[in-house]
Amino acid sequence: MAAIRVSAALGFGLAVTLAAGLAACSGGSRTQIRIVGSSTVYPFTTAVAEQFKRKWPQFPAPIVESTGTGGGIKLMCAGLGAQFPDASNASRRIKRSELDDCAKHGVKGLIELQVGIDGLVIAQARGASFPSLTERDVYLALAANPFGKGPNTARTWKDVNPALPAIRIEVIGPPPTSGTRDSFNELYMLKGCNSEPAMQALKKSDETAHKKICEQVREDGAFIEGGENDNLIVQKIAANPQALGVFGFSFMEENSDRVKDVPLAGVTASYDNIASGTYPASRPLFIYIKAQHVPAVRGMREFLAEYARESTWGRAGYLARKGLVAAPEPVRRAGEVTARNLTLLDEGAIK
Repeated sequence: MAAIRVSAALGFGLAVTLAAGLAACSGGSRTQIRIVGSSTVYPFTTAVAEQFKRKWPQFPAPIVESTGTGGGIKLMCAGLGAQFPDASNASRRIKRSELDDCAKHGVKGLIELQVGIDGLVIAQARGASFPSLTERDVYLALAANPFGKGPNTARTWKDVNPALPAIRIEVIGPPPTSGTRDSFNELYMLKGCNSEPAMQALKKSDETAHKKICEQVREDGAFIEGGENDNLIVQKIAANPQALGVFGFSFMEENSDRVKDVPLAGVTASYDNIASGTYPASRPLFIYIKAQHVPAVRGMREFLAEYARESTWGRAGYLARKGLVAAPEPVRRAGEVTARNLTLLDEGAIK
């Protein structure tokens, strides 16, 4: 599919109309870029916003809010105008249903940038000594109805796997609105569930039943929703060596004096292991930009250019110092072109 640019997609008349609409909304034009979304991507986008302000002092500092991936995309897609965000951070790729919601509210055309890669870590307190886990261990510990054989009765990790310690199962993780929860389902729960051949067969015969059995977590206290703020999860497991927590690699790096990873299938969560794909629970991170707002909000082009610089998101860029694992070089090069040309996302590639 040929690349579509904002100028062609919008047309001059629509751009002028949108600019006027932004000025009319909420008693006047919004003078700041507003970005919502993923708590995992939040610190990276905040760092870019700070650098952008230093480099372009004529523009106000962007507002960056942590609302969770699902909540952020919903806010961004809710409409056009000053009361709606210009972009959303996301710790997973946007869904077809979310693109349909965008279109329903007149939001047509998003720019997608892959910010980098993250490892979804199961972490423990720095002084704890929990051994390696597998995806199957995690699934058997947290599924409401493991393999469809009845309610989960496991109380300790030893009940799940005799090689694990007799410690009460207590995992603090993200809520359903979080992109991290979607990634947790995909990278841990589904993988663990599908380790059983019968579950692979069920997916072919009844996908709805398979999804429920594989993704529904127990509600008896073994899994505790920790909210959208990953820093709170860090604080809780640091204070309780018996508990484990689920969050992105960057938060573990940022808080390495208090927490560390539980190896996954014997592989530690390190920068090199995540970058190479050796770490099993790796995921891409994104930012989505509302193309229709680019001509109407001051500084949007310059902000995107700052995000897509090698000195920003490259292996030696300032985001790497905040725990971001750089995307492969071809992905970064393509992202630079996307940001420069304001190329729209090929929605046909989204399922």
